[in-house]
Amino acid sequence: MSDALAGLDEQQRVAASALRGPVCVLAGAGTGKTRVITHRIAHGVDTGAYSPGRVMAVTFTAKAAGEMRGRLRALGVDGVAARTFHATALAQLNFFWPQLVGDVAPSIIDKKVRILGQAADALRLRLDAATLRDVASRIEWRKVAMRTIDEDAAAHPSGLGAMDAEALADLMRMYEKVKDERRQLDFEDVLLACAGMLESEPRVAAAVHEQYRHLTVDEYQDVSPVQNRLLELWLGDRRDLCVVGDASQTIYSFAGADPRYLLEFAGRYPDAQVVRLEHNYRSDPSILGAANGLMRGRPGALALASTRPAGPLPTVTGYPEDAAEAEGVAAAVAAQLASGILPDDIAILYRANAQSAPILGALAARGIPATVLGGKRFFDLPEVRQAVLALRGASVAPVETTFLAAVRDVLRSLGLTDDPPPAGGALRDAWEARAAVLRLAEEAPDGTTLRAFTDTLIARGRDQHEPALRTITLATLHAAKGLEWDHVHLVGLAEGLLPISYATTFEQIDEERRLTYVGITRAARSLSLSWSERGGNVNARPRAASRFLREIGPALQETGRGTVRAGGGSARPAARPRG
Repeated sequence: MSDALAGLDEQQRVAASALRGPVCVLAGAGTGKTRVITHRIAHGVDTGAYSPGRVMAVTFTAKAAGEMRGRLRALGVDGVAARTFHATALAQLNFFWPQLVGDVAPSIIDKKVRILGQAADALRLRLDAATLRDVASRIEWRKVAMRTIDEDAAAHPSGLGAMDAEALADLMRMYEKVKDERRQLDFEDVLLACAGMLESEPRVAAAVHEQYRHLTVDEYQDVSPVQNRLLELWLGDRRDLCVVGDASQTIYSFAGADPRYLLEFAGRYPDAQVVRLEHNYRSDPSILGAANGLMRGRPGALALASTRPAGPLPTVTGYPEDAAEAEGVAAAVAAQLASGILPDDIAILYRANAQSAPILGALAARGIPATVLGGKRFFDLPEVRQAVLALRGASVAPVETTFLAAVRDVLRSLGLTDDPPPAGGALRDAWEARAAVLRLAEEAPDGTTLRAFTDTLIARGRDQHEPALRTITLATLHAAKGLEWDHVHLVGLAEGLLPISYATTFEQIDEERRLTYVGITRAARSLSLSWSERGGNVNARPRAASRFLREIGPALQETGRGTVRAGGGSARPAARPRG
């Protein structure tokens, strides 16, 4: 057994040992899928089955790709092409385009709406920003689905909003014309152009097939038709393909994700080795009981089993209105902090960004620091960039103190005080960022130098390997995917919020159910679910509790405590889930 297989459980070891032929790893939440992917590659390198430079590992986010590279480095493996789909396709376009055309590859536009606005002006169409954003979304959907403009018009004969199908098609054509005249590609064109190049240029396909002999795909449940086509072209007539995914975590159907590629993998490759990872190392059995209950009987659902001792049942609490829910959750968070739980071990999750405002207000009123996920990246924060530059500068001068003392001196000179400012402002946010840099230094191995530490910070920034801030995390369910916290508060479990109001078809409701599942499985130790009967508007229509609470059923415990009004007083007992 190679070192890369040490420490894996039985099923993880089976997956990591399957180095040849088509392999499908069905990996449930918290079962260690990234660990399996990286240890499988490391095992292939250890045994001589793989050369690192011949391995392509693709995933969906730069952060996930960076984490993969970091874990491979920790296993002693360098040189693996671990990138996103788009980064891989763009690298190939930039490499081969000059050879084929004799010129540099087209530039990539970063604002599709701006180009659409110029295309609309050329057609004398007066469209507002919201309509242009809707058209941009339709273009993205059309391209990832690999449909032509005429095919899209036939599939949507009613057009889009006030635009009929003919006007929409004309705008799409003009958009493409403007891009072509400027030698530009959009984000989706990168995949289409790379696929077209591989299909039409045999020598390019041969070069790619020679370079990359072993393909691994993370989050395979989220591949779109164009991404799957690109995978087929990268693979060619070979069979060394490993896909890893969980159909229950398909939450990007609006972006073209199609779980059928994962669910039907064994049908396309009858000799595929299929491994199921169902031992969850994250969550207590009570939390997994709620997760399993929600997904029971759904296509591809895995039965997660916890390796941890039993904990308290998840709770469900009803409130009369959103403000009361925000206050109730803030009070629960304050109680957790008072009990010794660290802020960065707590998250509050919701369906839509607009739900964060009352929660942030309620937390700030109690002096509880919070960070909304999805803002500026940690290593792009001006305070962090300034700290890295200052530490880098200090590293070239003789150091007369210890490494940690030198880091503290630099950060103090930039404004890191011993006591944090009050929560809820820019000063506190800057303090938290500098404090996180100091914690990274405190966690550095013995013997670390300032230069080595700044090298590590730069590498982590490149890989988007961000430290946890000592704050409560607020995040949408989409942004929370792939993350975990000991204690999770999932709010807004009411009809119209989760499932969201515009989810009306069976497929859309199923996607909302999977989003709820993702939220539940982020929790390790405790999970509280809540909902409110009304929004902030006094004229808002009453809501019913989410149908998903009924589906989870006996795995939930009603709190029985009184709700909390904005003034902090007790109101009527918590409402029971309905509908």
